[in-house]
Amino acid sequence: MNKESFWNKAATRSVLASLIAIVIGMMAGSIIILIVGLTNPALGIKGAWEGIRLVFAGLFSTGRSASGSLTFGFNGTTFGNMLFRAMPLMMTGLSVALGNKAGLFNIGAPGQYLAGTAASLYVALSVPTSVLPAWLIWVLAFLCGMLAGALWGSIPGVLKAYLNINEVLACIMTNWIAANAVTWIFEGSNLRNVLEGTKTGYIYKTSTVMHDVVIDGVNSTVGAAVPEGAQVLARRGGVATGKMGLDALFAGSQVNGGIIVAILLVVVIYVILSKTTLGYELKACGANRYAARYAGIQDKRNIVLTMALAGALSGAGAALYYLSGNTEFFWTTYQSLPSEGFNGIPVALLAINHPLGVIFSSVFMSMLSICGQKLTELTAYNEYITDVIISVIVYLSAFMLVIKLWIGKLNNRKAVK
Repeated sequence: MNKESFWNKAATRSVLASLIAIVIGMMAGSIIILIVGLTNPALGIKGAWEGIRLVFAGLFSTGRSASGSLTFGFNGTTFGNMLFRAMPLMMTGLSVALGNKAGLFNIGAPGQYLAGTAASLYVALSVPTSVLPAWLIWVLAFLCGMLAGALWGSIPGVLKAYLNINEVLACIMTNWIAANAVTWIFEGSNLRNVLEGTKTGYIYKTSTVMHDVVIDGVNSTVGAAVPEGAQVLARRGGVATGKMGLDALFAGSQVNGGIIVAILLVVVIYVILSKTTLGYELKACGANRYAARYAGIQDKRNIVLTMALAGALSGAGAALYYLSGNTEFFWTTYQSLPSEGFNGIPVALLAINHPLGVIFSSVFMSMLSICGQKLTELTAYNEYITDVIISVIVYLSAFMLVIKLWIGKLNNRKAVK
């Protein structure tokens, strides 16, 4: 029996297809930068070359020298911020990938993300630290964020399993219901930032320390400076994810231990899918729901369970992001759904729905975001050029099967020769 060639293996072709999509996307962005530079006298060929360098190596940019030329090297702040931005993408990408493995398109990650946001912030900012230690409140807030995401994700799962309603339609509806529900919840809460007059549309950071006090018999929430003579009822807030030593490696960045938690969750899902009976059943339902039912697998239960797990992962992404203590939530979410939820789709596509691949694809997407930011800071270009690159990559990811077939035919031709 002939051993299968390395280049003909399905895994090899999948990785090559993703790399081809990335290369073409980067080339498309570079061509746009070049065209804009050549047609704009203020940029010229020099400006275009700088833009292309930043698209490919913006992560290593350290600014400009005294002479005005771009400088490159290890930038701990930029690297740390890249990992911080990759953290929620990793979770929403894993959420979408898990659904795809089970034959379900989880486009409801934005709504699940919002559900996790609301639950984790409410617990973190409502439970007094005088009752429970801050670390235990963090754990409770994180678990509540996952639970809220799971409950929200299970709604499309139930509708799909028992009423045969397309999960895409159900997810779109639950996304907007979540957006308006979260807005309503926070609008009537006392968690809105009233300490800074320009930020009343934001929820307090979980690291903010607040006190419930009685002033003239009225219960109100104020900042750390409690008025003299006021009766302090409880101390709330002051909850944030630990740095776990990452601040020493990436000084000045937002990164914290949440990225480690995210990677551990990826590994857990990988083990479930590849090493357990449950994972086999989920993938069997994804391959053919009716054949799986004929084989004795409870397809309806597994559909609901898959969507609940996917929702829990999206909720975990939101909890890790907002429990970091350095991010604020804009509570008027009815204006737009969180981009982290939708960006999980290209992350999953680029990773070919492989849990471990999600780690690398989320870091790559985060890197593009950082490169776009550097492009805006250091040149006259707009950061949205990186959105074009992402769009091309997503478009090509949809044709991943065609690219893999093309690679297979090319290898077969070489073997014949």
